[in-house]
Amino acid sequence: MSIQEQIQSLEQEIQDKKSALRKLRQEGLNEEIKNYEFLDHGGEKVSLLDCFDGKDELMLVYNMGKGCKYCTLWADNINGISKPLADRAAFVLVSKDDPETQLEFAQSRGWDFRMLSHAGTDFAVEMGMANEDGGQMPGVSTFKLEDGKILHHQQSHFGPGDNYCNMWDFVDLLPKGINNWQPKYDYEAGE
Repeated sequence: MSIQEQIQSLEQEIQDKKSALRKLRQEGLNEEIKNYEFLDHGGEKVSLLDCFDGKDELMLVYNMGKGCKYCTLWADNINGISKPLADRAAFVLVSKDDPETQLEFAQSRGWDFRMLSHAGTDFAVEMGMANEDGGQMPGVSTFKLEDGKILHHQQSHFGPGDNYCNMWDFVDLLPKGINNWQPKYDYEAGE
């Protein structure tokens, strides 16, 4: 079998596994959670329920904030699909950064999605995206409204090579692969 045939065979196997994973994820965790409050860029409180924006499903991305180049890469990638995501379900990105820092950083990156601060709450810890010492994990959770309750439906963590940033798949096609490449805040300046 040629290398290309092996690649095509493995790609089909991956697609089959992803289909099986999709079916399992649709079953969901469906754990009821409380109606957390966040802060918007104006410092106003926004409840988790408000994040649904009149829809019955919500996708919420956990970002480690301005200090993480990898989270910045994911947010840059998400920015390109934020409108289609928000068309399908309510969409918001949260981080521990204060609202002013979030706004300044979002504007510097050209991000065009809703951001909220979970600073001062135990939201990320309760969702398994942070530890008690403040260590954060990037990822995504989905929620649904059912009988007036907020249910945590599903979640996944982000990491190099995951399915949530297509940069990894594109770079994998290059002859040298990732080749020790690292995300940057400023690609023109190389930093």
